[in-house]
Amino acid sequence: MGLFEKLRNELVDIIEWVDDSRHALVWRFPRYQNEIKNGAQLIVRPGQTAVFVHRGQIADVFEPGHYELKTDNLPILSTIAGWKYGFNSPFRAEVYFVSTKQITDLKWGTPNPIMLRDPEFGPIRIRAFGTYALKAVQPKALLEELVGTDKVVDADEVTELLRSIIISTFAEVIATSNVAALDLASKYREFGETLRKEVQERIDDEYGLEIPQLFIVNISLPETVEKALDTRTSIGVIGDMNKFQQYQMGQAMTAAAENPNGGGAAEGMGMGMGFAMAGRMMQPGMMGGTPGMGNAGMAPPPPPPQMTMWHVAVNGQTQGPFNPQQIATGIASGEVKPDTMVWTNGMAGWLAAGQVPQLQPAFGSTPPPPPPAP
Repeated sequence: MGLFEKLRNELVDIIEWVDDSRHALVWRFPRYQNEIKNGAQLIVRPGQTAVFVHRGQIADVFEPGHYELKTDNLPILSTIAGWKYGFNSPFRAEVYFVSTKQITDLKWGTPNPIMLRDPEFGPIRIRAFGTYALKAVQPKALLEELVGTDKVVDADEVTELLRSIIISTFAEVIATSNVAALDLASKYREFGETLRKEVQERIDDEYGLEIPQLFIVNISLPETVEKALDTRTSIGVIGDMNKFQQYQMGQAMTAAAENPNGGGAAEGMGMGMGFAMAGRMMQPGMMGGTPGMGNAGMAPPPPPPQMTMWHVAVNGQTQGPFNPQQIATGIASGEVKPDTMVWTNGMAGWLAAGQVPQLQPAFGSTPPPPPPAP
């Protein structure tokens, strides 16, 4: 420090802090050798508190206002320094300004997942994050516990400690609530207020700080669990899975029929899906069918007759076997034509479907040629 700077500090009789930062908690007034003159002006702006420290001992505290430093308004410092009749020469003391305004843009979050035992899903892991506000309410406690001899103390220097307290308290609050994971979103405000009060009890007397606001922005589950929940939700929205499968089969058949470049593979796939759909539709309980019900005291029904199973040749490949209902569905849809080669047990070889007596009725009878005109 140069000579002119020393002279300027000795002549300056105004002690103030023009705070242009957003996160500063404590700032020490710079004075050459900490000398303060009798009658110096002290200006404490709204949102500030000034604290005098003499030889390591906290003395007088000033709330917002404009003061002329004399023995009358420095009672503690006068006692410590032994000024029985006032002081005329400069005295040494440190002046700390403490910001008492709220710092509102602070964030917290869980760096690692928190293990919980959910009443519905069992053991799960959750993450959470949110925001909170910080305010200094007891300057003496703040100076004694966190500041020491630092010239400037920012909120960033205490947020790591506060985040640790918030996260550990959050884990306790969530674990003891026994609220299902799917119901957590409806209790963000309730959990946030409970969390704020619990954290406040831990820091108010010890560090002289207050948390006037604390919010839970989000509580999330692991990605795999969220995907499982999405699948479960989709199933619930779909409802009847049998009808949904029928719809999917119908859509696939339509897409195969509209694809002229699909070739034999697409044709075989479409016919196979159509036959499978027909088989599902013929099951008990599907499309108006009645499931079999056994009644006590009634003779069991005779065994059903053995069903003829058909094989169909499609592009040199064998498809099947298909039951008569499935073959009838294929004929009705045009997938099985009169020249389609078929075979069943008992036939000597492959025949065109239109030449097989069992299948001819399904193609309809061909009327004879009309008589000649007279």
